[in-house]
Amino acid sequence: MVNERDSAGVRFPPPFVYLGALLLGLAAERFVTLRSFGIDWWLLVATGTLLLVAGVAMMLSAAGMFRRLGTNVPPSQPTTLIVTTGPYRWTRNPMYLGMALIYAGLAIGFDGPIAIALLPLVLIAIQTQVIAREERYLEAKFGDDYRRYKAKVRRWL
Repeated sequence: MVNERDSAGVRFPPPFVYLGALLLGLAAERFVTLRSFGIDWWLLVATGTLLLVAGVAMMLSAAGMFRRLGTNVPPSQPTTLIVTTGPYRWTRNPMYLGMALIYAGLAIGFDGPIAIALLPLVLIAIQTQVIAREERYLEAKFGDDYRRYKAKVRRWL
């Protein structure tokens, strides 16, 4: 059993938030007739693929950095150190940024304007329900070390 006090207290896995909204948005496309993006299919697929690949690369790089340094990836488990190398030099949340890029790539690639319209709501939910909890946890656990990192590196980009 995980010591709940030594975690950010995130109860719902963030990938499911992204996935749920994406599936909801794409399913809504079948019931609500909206204009598509109005772009040639090959450009939609190319743009979607580029965003998808960038997001996967960012997520794998960030998760790989956590594993190499020996800290836990899921926010429901204890963090053992502050990762400041790799993509963490530019963003404090490369995994969530990667998930957003993957989401956008899939929504664009599948010509899903409703799914794209839901992305800001997903980001608000991630910001308020996940990142805010993680930041409070990391400040309480690592104090000034985390505050210095937070002052140097932006939350998203």
